[in-house]
Amino acid sequence: MKIKKGDKVRVVAGKNNGQEGVVERVYVKQETVVVPGINMYKRHMKRDPQTGQGGIIEIPRAMQISNVMLICPKCGKPTRVGYKIEKSKKYRICKKCEKLF
Repeated sequence: MKIKKGDKVRVVAGKNNGQEGVVERVYVKQETVVVPGINMYKRHMKRDPQTGQGGIIEIPRAMQISNVMLICPKCGKPTRVGYKIEKSKKYRICKKCEKLF
């Protein structure tokens, strides 16, 4: 999986095209990611007797990993991810600026 928790990503397809956020959770088997504030949906909740909260709440929904692009922390551009092996360790690299992250 080329995108990990804590990575900054930009949405490149769908209704939230162009928005940016930080990955909160990654589902490897489903190949989806959750980014707070992006791909929100409304859920009708019954009032909870303990908290007293109820009504319509917005929850971020998982989106396909193919719809997001990693933003390089060095150059700040959306980029594809490559790999480099040094001293039996595998590192991710930016395809645009060739820097490790």
